[in-house]
Parts: sequence; structure tokens; C-alpha cells
Amino acid sequence: MVSRVSTEKQGIVDDTVKLLNDHKLIGAADLSKVGSSMLQDMRKQLRGQVVVRGIKNTLMRIAMEKAGLEGTEEFLTRTKGQNIYIFSNGNPFTLANSLHKNKVKVFAKTGDTALDDITISSGNTGLSPGPIISKFGALSIRTRIEAGNIWVVNDTEVAKSGDAISADLADLLTRLDIRAAEMGLEIKAVYEDGVVIPKEDLIIDMEAYANQLVAAFSGAFQVALKAVWPTPVTITPLLSIAAQNARGGTEGASYLTKETSAEVIAKVNAQALSLAKAVGRAQANQ
Repeated sequence: MVSRVSTEKQGIVDDTVKLLNDHKLIGAADLSKVGSSMLQDMRKQLRGQVVVRGIKNTLMRIAMEKAGLEGTEEFLTRTKGQNIYIFSNGNPFTLANSLHKNKVKVFAKTGDTALDDITISSGNTGLSPGPIISKFGALSIRTRIEAGNIWVVNDTEVAKSGDAISADLADLLTRLDIRAAEMGLEIKAVYEDGVVIPKEDLIIDMEAYANQLVAAFSGAFQVALKAVWPTPVTITPLLSIAAQNARGGTEGASYLTKETSAEVIAKVNAQALSLAKAVGRAQANQ
């Protein structure tokens, strides 16, 4: 198979094999929605951290097989379509989340998927009356003409998150300067030491994950306290609880110590005063 590859392609394969040998991690990102200028900017931003290469999937397959990497078939099955390959020695989750966040808002095109619910706000659109009014009507957006401009009467939701954006909506959003799509590299899968990690396992909601860790820590801490399990984290509160329990026990038993003497004497004094009052009342009633 390799013998039939042209000299130029053979050079690409050889360079890719070297990259595979020099890096433990290969990421495949979707190239279909990335402009060339944005890709150049991202190459500059990531220079020194990762190596970014546009390699055809067939040549990547040949290179991975030549490098003797296991799991090649699974990786390439998960990364069909146009790809940009990223070679790194870093953390796969850090790489995926960095790419996921490093996106820019762009005008939506016909067929794009709405990232969020899209609402056209009421007010002056700045657009002059004309054929564009029919597009407002097609999207059930109530309008009026005032001072030579089209005004939207009410806030109107025109798409739900996940909806396909129609040609009319894409055109209208562009005219209204509403950027409802994103452009950037979206990871498809990562290959690391023979393991293929798909996109759905790579993109982590860090805030939700942090909340889960806090809840897990709190639950474990309470269990450890109830089980009286000494650890570097629980030893101080356990000693404090033990001291409180011991103090409560000695006070209840009127046992004098340096720590309890004041409370015990105050308690005995209060009991003596109460007894004196009771005796006084009994004598007065005789």
C-alpha cells in the first residue's frame, strides 16, 4: 500500500510518523467550520504547545499503521470527515476543553444548528421597509413601520436550541447583526497510548464537576466524622467533638476539672438557690 503512494505523499507520511513517535497524544478536530484565517491565528496561538497539521485521513491511517499504533481503526472510525490533526504531549481533557472554549461568534448560515434559543428583541431594527418585511412575517414576527424604519412589536423567539436555521432566518439574523453560530475547532476524538477517547467523554463542564467534587468531599467528611475515622482532615474536628462530649459528661456528673469547675460551681450554686427558695416557700406555707 505504501509503495503506491506518490513521493509527495510519502514525505507527508514520513513526517507524520515522526510526529506520532514524538507525541503521545493525537487529537482530531472538525475542520468543516473553520476559516483559513482563523486556522492561521490558532496555529500562532498554539505554537510551542502543540503541532497542528492538515493531513488526509488516508495518509493518517498509513502513518499510524506504519508507526505500529494499536486502535488505529477505532480512532479513524470516530474521526470521519474533514480533520485537522493536533499532536501533543499534554493532557487530552485540557486540550479538548481549550479548543471547545476557543471559539468566536459568527453569522449563522442556512442549515446551521441554533446553539441557544434565539429571540428577536422588540424595538427599532434600523432596517428600511421593503421585501425584508415578508421574512419577518414568515417567522411570525410582528412589525410596524415608524420613522422610515421597521420596528419589532414584541420580543419573539424564532428558534429553539438545536433547531436548524432556515435561509430566511439566517438572512434576517445577519441583517440584524445577530451572531448565532460559532466557528472554531471542535474535537472529535483523542488517541492516547492506544486508548481512543470520544468527544462526549472529553468535554467536561468544569463548574458542574467542581460542584460534584465539593458535594462528594462534604459527604465523605460527614461519614468520616460519624465513623470517628481520624484523617489529616477530620482529626481536628474529631478532637473538638470529643472534648465537647467529655466536657458535657463531666459537667453532668458535677466532676471538677480545670475546664469545668466554673460551670459546675455555677450549676451547684443555681441548684442551692433554687432549693433555698423552695424551702422558704414551704416554711411560709406552714
